[in-house]
Amino acid sequence: MMYYYHYPYPPYPQPPAYPGYYLYPPVTRQYPQVDVNIFTKSIKSYRLLMDQGSILLDRLGDEDFDVKLMSFAQQGNKTEIDKLIKTIGLKVPVETKYTPTGITFELTAHPDPSSPVSCCTLSVHMKWGN
Repeated sequence: MMYYYHYPYPPYPQPPAYPGYYLYPPVTRQYPQVDVNIFTKSIKSYRLLMDQGSILLDRLGDEDFDVKLMSFAQQGNKTEIDKLIKTIGLKVPVETKYTPTGITFELTAHPDPSSPVSCCTLSVHMKWGN
């Protein structure tokens, strides 16, 4: 035989009897004026990175260059890879990382020559093996 107990209150909290009982007035926040100067400089710097990336890709389209690059990578000779990349004559610093399956070039730009902090990075990932 089952017994049902009747409690004088519901088991879960009920919503307030009238709307707005638990509502507080909205908090209005004051935000500073938007300044797009840094963003504009970053866009100009990124355009430079895109141009430099295009120069890099054009050079990587040369089969003799690719054979040298992949041979140095296979030997684990990062110094020679860095020298080879410098022969391209890019105007931005390039960090090269490679594995047996691919290579990554990270081109970085500074929006302001007096600022040591990089604003933008263009990463080019390419597969060259299985």
